[in-house]
Amino acid sequence: MPQDSELTYYEAVRRAGISRRDFLKFATATAAFIGLPGTMLSQVVNALETKKRIPVIWEHFQECTGCSESFIRSSHPLAANLILDQISLDYTDTLMAASGHNAEEAKQKSMKENHGKYILVVEGAVPTKDGGVYCAIAGRTAIDILKESAEGALAIITYGSCSSYGGVQAAAPNPTGSVPVDEIITDKPIIKVPGCPPIAEVMTGVIVHYLTFGRLPELDAQGRPKVFYGKRIHDSCYRRPFFDAGLYAPAFDSEEAKQGHCLYKLGCRGPVTYNSCSTMEWNNGTSFPIKSGNPCIGCSENGFWDNGPFVERLTNIPEFGVESTADKIGKIVLGAAVGAAAVHAVASQFGKKKELRENYCQGLENEEHIEE
Repeated sequence: MPQDSELTYYEAVRRAGISRRDFLKFATATAAFIGLPGTMLSQVVNALETKKRIPVIWEHFQECTGCSESFIRSSHPLAANLILDQISLDYTDTLMAASGHNAEEAKQKSMKENHGKYILVVEGAVPTKDGGVYCAIAGRTAIDILKESAEGALAIITYGSCSSYGGVQAAAPNPTGSVPVDEIITDKPIIKVPGCPPIAEVMTGVIVHYLTFGRLPELDAQGRPKVFYGKRIHDSCYRRPFFDAGLYAPAFDSEEAKQGHCLYKLGCRGPVTYNSCSTMEWNNGTSFPIKSGNPCIGCSENGFWDNGPFVERLTNIPEFGVESTADKIGKIVLGAAVGAAAVHAVASQFGKKKELRENYCQGLENEEHIEE
């Protein structure tokens, strides 16, 4: 029987009592989330079955632990297990059972044995003012700890907008001099997974992508994985047809808001925010902020915390197509023209969801073949 550190992902989940079918469902869902067609499911399954677990060191600095909270509440049990149990999480001062010297010894041992092979996860911003004294652990500043942990890392993943951009700690006037990780570490690949907090399955998908292909996912100009941050929330929002028709909710408790009218005039940042909230949603696809009646605050965008009151309408957003005449359309009696615009929007907005469903269903149909 191989040692825990030598187990593959599949061996680890089987040892944990997880069935083959549940394992395949997780692989299928994750493949769909990272944008892979059903025909590539076998590649994901093979990677999880044959590759050893990646050692992970997870550091916490200036943050609220919301990213960890999001992750352990993943809608899929294996998503959380992938990080917390199955990827050889060797250190996280928030979730690990050990503490004090025992925890630090485990981290130092892992970093030494896996030098150049482990992934460093960082949750939280790093204060730099007054030598970094505003975040210290066991008498050491976050700056010192980050530099030490990053030195032997294969790559760094910044979970949440705090470690990715500085977060609310960096809001004006930024009294502690908080900065994102990439202002301290400049010689390592850094994958930013922003959000306040990010979606759990997005956090998992980044790991699975690297495991499957042996390379980091393609990133956008801000260092975010394009597969998850390549579309605006506005593009797939279920309220989008109402925006295109110029139908806006006048107040949060209005009948229009309950009927699904657009929240743009109540401050929604969906038209300028790139994330997967409107396609993946949260809690097993149950909801996301806009669906719950709250405007998007743009939490996956740099500087969102200083972007004015969240309930004020944005005045300068990129307009294209029917958006440029949305207000005009809204003044017209609802007829064929508006209906056509709404139908067009509905057809386009759910394209991604349809793609995810098709990939998922195709993967399930292939399960018996893969099991063989």
